[in-house]
Amino acid sequence: MEKGYLIAPERLITDDFIVRCYFPGDGPLLAEAQNASYEHLKTFMAWAKPHTTEEEAEQRAREWRAHYLLADDFGLGIFSPDEKRLLGSAGFHLRGVSLDHKSAEIGMWMRADVTGQGLGTAVLRALLDWGFTAWPWERLAWHCDGRNLASRRTAEKAGMQLEGVLRAHRLVDGVRRDTFCFAMLRELRVTS
Repeated sequence: MEKGYLIAPERLITDDFIVRCYFPGDGPLLAEAQNASYEHLKTFMAWAKPHTTEEEAEQRAREWRAHYLLADDFGLGIFSPDEKRLLGSAGFHLRGVSLDHKSAEIGMWMRADVTGQGLGTAVLRALLDWGFTAWPWERLAWHCDGRNLASRRTAEKAGMQLEGVLRAHRLVDGVRRDTFCFAMLRELRVTS
């Protein structure tokens, strides 16, 4: 890896899903997944809105692709094996630190109709394995709203360590919320 730049892997293929960077043309799938999941997402995802147009989603997909190529953020779509359906979205996010830190935060949301089936945990496990083998990450973090029990359980099931709770960390709709901070280190990772 050159200082400050990474030619990032673009695709992870499993039997149950494909995780890949976004490409131009993914907007309609992204809009459909977000719109079908608005009620599910709105509690914990500040960006969720009741109707995302295909044009808005296409712009977002193209922006994510640009960031991917610039190696300053790595947004990923979670697709069905035939890539005809977006199951969710994830990413390795730098959150203001340089690539030289070899540290990223995994963010993820799943569409409403696939939750509660273990898919989120399977994707997170795959991202951790991929992140510590094909990517340069030495530390991967996961942050979630303290009220988001499903997200907390996903991190725990994937073998991530709870590092702490940032009490009253975020102000959401006038209410202070805790943030749970999980992480896994390359040398301490749990493989399943």
